[in-house]
Amino acid sequence: MKNPPESGLLAGMDEAGRGSWAGPVVAGAVILPKKMKLPGLNDSKLLTEKKREALFKLITTHCPYGVGTASHEEVDQFGLLHATFLAFKRALEALPQKPTELWIDGRDRFDFGLPKHSVIRGDSTYRCIAAASIIAKVTRDHLMVEWAQRYPDYGFEEHKGYGTERHQKALHAFGPSDIHRKSYAPLIKLKWAQEAFL
Repeated sequence: MKNPPESGLLAGMDEAGRGSWAGPVVAGAVILPKKMKLPGLNDSKLLTEKKREALFKLITTHCPYGVGTASHEEVDQFGLLHATFLAFKRALEALPQKPTELWIDGRDRFDFGLPKHSVIRGDSTYRCIAAASIIAKVTRDHLMVEWAQRYPDYGFEEHKGYGTERHQKALHAFGPSDIHRKSYAPLIKLKWAQEAFL
């Protein structure tokens, strides 16, 4: 992995939870010192949970970072794209220092009023984006484990809200919980299926 070309105070940004059927979208923003050592740093999805947790502790201890969330209600009300923008915006606002340039994973063209670079697979290319991906994923995973205690029937601690077989079976058995994204196609289809048996 590499650092972006130096041209000021850079922040890497990434999100977690876009494809989930429940819970928030979470974004992370990290200002990663160029010489900061993070052994094994990579796209959060390619790391073990143990490695992510270790890197999360290093990043949150030694780097300026911010976290932003957009709730499942905001996903339903505004749509996924705008909810993702809100999460990114809030993560940027939560940074203790204002960066001069942003490096963001993906292809979205969000406007934050700062120079930016949207990079497809940026989380496996640039160190600052990979660090942000770890902040976003670990934070969201922790939130979904907390939700699992309130809604134990769905297995959120295992699949974090994504559409696994266990999750689908739970939805058919119990219907959606309060934190499910009711605007998502699988939930809409579930509603039709439920109404067919009324």
